[in-house]
Amino acid sequence: MKIKALIPLAIIAAVAGCSSSPNAHYIQTGGQESVVTVGQINIQDFISAANASTADLLASGALDRVPHPPAVLAISRIVNNTSQQIDTDLLVKKIRVALLQSGKAVTTTTYGLGGPEDPLAAQAQGQSSPMPDFTLSGKIIETFVRAGDVRQATYSFQLSLTDRRGLAVWEGEKEITKQGARPSVGF
Repeated sequence: MKIKALIPLAIIAAVAGCSSSPNAHYIQTGGQESVVTVGQINIQDFISAANASTADLLASGALDRVPHPPAVLAISRIVNNTSQQIDTDLLVKKIRVALLQSGKAVTTTTYGLGGPEDPLAAQAQGQSSPMPDFTLSGKIIETFVRAGDVRQATYSFQLSLTDRRGLAVWEGEKEITKQGARPSVGF
């Protein structure tokens, strides 16, 4: 009888042992150990695109052309033209943080497309909301190709900085291309 009672416990222990991840560990976000997939935008792709775009924007001097620095920036629409459901803030927030830390720009959270990002701050500010000097808009595009067992994906991160007159004063594009062989087993 005791053996029959131990069998369910053994099954539970075996299942629990199979489902745990003894090799799980922390890695540097976007570092060399990060998982890279051809068919998806990975965190390291967002980091690379944000860093390249921010460096290019700062080097252009466009943010220095305001009468009262730092420049006030509003975020407009970033179009996700990929087959993936992504949160574009994975790109935009990294750019915003870097621009704020540079001292060249601040981002308004009380004015924006679709309403304020921070409704409470907008309400407290009332009608005295400063007009932004610039708006940042963009698009993320993907392109896939195959040749035999090799798959390739290119992700284009396109950004535009527009001034109050509606003129694009800076545009940047960062392309990330990944290639890999399709596994012989599976899909």
